[in-house]
Amino acid sequence: MGAVVEVEDLHHSYGHGPEAVPVLRGLSLTVRQGELVAVTGRPGAGRTTLLGLVGGLDTPVSGRITVGGVRLDGLGEQERLRLRRDRIGVVFPSPGLLPVLTVAENVGVPLRLRNVPEAERDERVHALLAEVGLSDVAERRPDGLGDARRRRAALARALAVRPVLLVVDEPPVLLGADEGRALTELLHTAVRRRSATALVATRDPWLLARADRVLELRDGRLREAGTDLRTLPASP
Repeated sequence: MGAVVEVEDLHHSYGHGPEAVPVLRGLSLTVRQGELVAVTGRPGAGRTTLLGLVGGLDTPVSGRITVGGVRLDGLGEQERLRLRRDRIGVVFPSPGLLPVLTVAENVGVPLRLRNVPEAERDERVHALLAEVGLSDVAERRPDGLGDARRRRAALARALAVRPVLLVVDEPPVLLGADEGRALTELLHTAVRRRSATALVATRDPWLLARADRVLELRDGRLREAGTDLRTLPASP
């Protein structure tokens, strides 16, 4: 399988000059077509930073990032915006749904931006809402829903454009145990059903055990995680 993500010698810091705090220090990464790669590590290790760079939300200090054959590190903001709209599905802990739109309208936003015909758009949105268990709230606004359901809607929105890469940061964070596990299992099922390519930052043992590869981010670089992180937890 060919590489969907290629990251070479990636450096990133926060701040400038002598006050700069290095986060990523010469990091390299390859994610192949159809892989679910989990990135783990302690809080503050830089996982969210890495996913933001690969997802085109930020630009690195230096290094090379290629997603789906497109170099990200040299793109301007508008070019990165188009790339996220058309080729990368991003799900971060804050769902980022538009409160004035219904759940169905939120899921359909990326399809509207791509001028997908209305009939096809509606069919795809309804199928995605059924997949994530939100058909019954399609016409409700997100502010009236719990956090778990808003995150399900954000996942459906990210999948709407059939992205070449799905980038997900900490799927069950701040959710209760049952809701968190349900969302993790839903993400895993959605990725496997599509043979999708996914880069996921997580410390959830269930998902770590089922990823194709687990990489640990430590001291600004990635390394293969130890076998203690790959012990297979039972399904609930």
